[in-house]
Amino acid sequence: MGRPSKYPIEFREEAVKLVLDTDRSIRDVAESLELKTETLRKWVNAEKIERGLAAGVPRAQLEELETLKRENRKLKQQVDILEKATVFFVSRGLDERK
Repeated sequence: MGRPSKYPIEFREEAVKLVLDTDRSIRDVAESLELKTETLRKWVNAEKIERGLAAGVPRAQLEELETLKRENRKLKQQVDILEKATVFFVSRGLDERK
């Protein structure tokens, strides 16, 4: 993830609402709020993705994907440990029969 925003989330949400829920342009809203146009444009594009109005993956799905990837890595490690333990105990069992 990027660095934390210097703008509170409520401010960001209101700025985006001014663009998406009114006829005002990104440039107009950005100037009135003393924001860089490109900053507001990124916020608006992210919200459009969240609302399903633009192509992209919503943040919640990206977070879920990261969680599943972490869980998958952990499960693979556990399987690897169990496989090694099985080989170890099987080989010890065979050695004790001799």
